[in-house]
Amino acid sequence: MNDDHALNLVYLLIFLVMVLSALSVRRIPLGFVVRSAAAWAVIIAIVYLGVSYRYELSDGFSQIAENLGLAEQSVSGDTVRIRMASDGHFWAHVRINGVARRMLIDSGATTTALSQETAAAAGIVTNGGELPVLVQTANGTISAKRVRIGRVALGPLATSNLDAIVSPAFGEVDVLGMNFLSRLRSWRVEQDMLILEPVRVAGATAHAGSGGNAG
Repeated sequence: MNDDHALNLVYLLIFLVMVLSALSVRRIPLGFVVRSAAAWAVIIAIVYLGVSYRYELSDGFSQIAENLGLAEQSVSGDTVRIRMASDGHFWAHVRINGVARRMLIDSGATTTALSQETAAAAGIVTNGGELPVLVQTANGTISAKRVRIGRVALGPLATSNLDAIVSPAFGEVDVLGMNFLSRLRSWRVEQDMLILEPVRVAGATAHAGSGGNAG
């Protein structure tokens, strides 16, 4: 548990104590106060755990859905298939330096882009002395920091030392860009399915290629 989570938990406990104090002043029966306190404690704990571990829970639910054949992302051999989401985009379950994230796959993005939160969780340093770069987005020009991701894994498709940019302007959205897709042997869309295939060298699969065909 990090310091922010611990501080949030302290605030919740203080709030609970204040509620109990208010109830006691009104001389509400002790049994009712205890039951109410227990119910609120359970609700707060569930909400806190759900927010704190939302990415891990999403990853676990995705695995269950895949086993049932209902997954938005599935693996067959070394080929990954991702079903189009209801918003018309393709979202991939990816691990950034081992940290689980749900990322938008965008062939229109030249470079992979990470939110500030994801970069911090993955141990990616963004406060170095490098000058920021200006990036043109749909919402205008923003300032971002160039970084390098040690390892990116989309199921069996993995690569190392992937360049990326980080900016608070990205909000909570993480984007897997063309510099990742270009390391695959191929990628294509068939109906509502995005199909990603790894580079193969001399009959073996190379999961961390330095280039590839895109189409």
